[in-house]
Amino acid sequence: MENNHDSPELDDELYEHFRFEVPKGQLLLRIDKFLMNLIPNATRNKIQQAASNGDIYVNDVPVKSNYKVKPFDVVRILLSHPPFENRVDPEDIPLDIVYEDDALLVINKPPGLVVHPGHGNYTGTLVNALAFHFENLPLNSSERPGLVHRIDKDTSGLLVIAKTEVAMTHLAKQFEAKTSEREYVAIVWGNVKEDAGTIEGNIARHLKDRMQMAVFADPEVGKPAVTHYKVLERFGYVTMVSCVLETGRTHQIRVHMKHIGHPLFNDARYGGDLILKGTTFTKYKQFVDNCFKILPRQALHAKTLGFVHPTTGEMMRFDTELPDDMKTLIEKWRVYAKSGLTSEEEDS
Repeated sequence: MENNHDSPELDDELYEHFRFEVPKGQLLLRIDKFLMNLIPNATRNKIQQAASNGDIYVNDVPVKSNYKVKPFDVVRILLSHPPFENRVDPEDIPLDIVYEDDALLVINKPPGLVVHPGHGNYTGTLVNALAFHFENLPLNSSERPGLVHRIDKDTSGLLVIAKTEVAMTHLAKQFEAKTSEREYVAIVWGNVKEDAGTIEGNIARHLKDRMQMAVFADPEVGKPAVTHYKVLERFGYVTMVSCVLETGRTHQIRVHMKHIGHPLFNDARYGGDLILKGTTFTKYKQFVDNCFKILPRQALHAKTLGFVHPTTGEMMRFDTELPDDMKTLIEKWRVYAKSGLTSEEEDS
């Protein structure tokens, strides 16, 4: 879920805190229930109170909590104070800077670090760290300093940060035009049959679980998404794959890999925190539970990043090692796979 900050201040001194466009396939649903599914940590009472106060608008008209949303409605929450996300307090959080010059920097984000403030994470984010280490970073279209792109909280890896307006515009255009290069390494459940392949499918918010994204067959729903994958190593019950992004949709790799039957290992949001492949032996369950503890997040790392430098015109490519938690996990599966899985077990 994204907040829209393109026009946070309105003529009547109200500020837009949330904006949602109801998807094409949405069934009629009370607006308080609809918003409960979308806004983390929001209780139904709070939403109903906001409606009573006249803070919830549908197609620019205030509505009560019993209003039923329908496809293509534009739902907005307008309040008299600016969103917390617009206030960024500098915080002395260390950054792993891989490269830096006058126009940009490339950082290696650790797992667990939220990229920008929002819904329950107003401090301790990468943007707070950037505000401490750098002054006058350019704002992107969502009013967030320096950010050209982002990766999920529990995904580790490379991000490019713009230090000038020229760099922000130039780099944003590359990501939009799909000319940037992004390769991720993931560990997924199951033995991926093909050595390589391409996943195509529009991605939009899940119709039932609004905290998830999903793939839709209808070409008019969602945004086009393309992921190219290649098997790097097989461990029987799980597979290590390289994923190259052609587009950059929310949760794209996590959603696309689940769509082809291979959710990311320990991806709680998409069901990968359950034992999806393998035997019923207690020893195996203990092994997998131990693996979950070693890597308490989805097994995904943004390993390589490439783009044209906005001022020199040089093609720049960066590569990082896998973080320690993924290295340890891979080694454990490697040893387990070599310890004598039968072909019958591998097919389970």
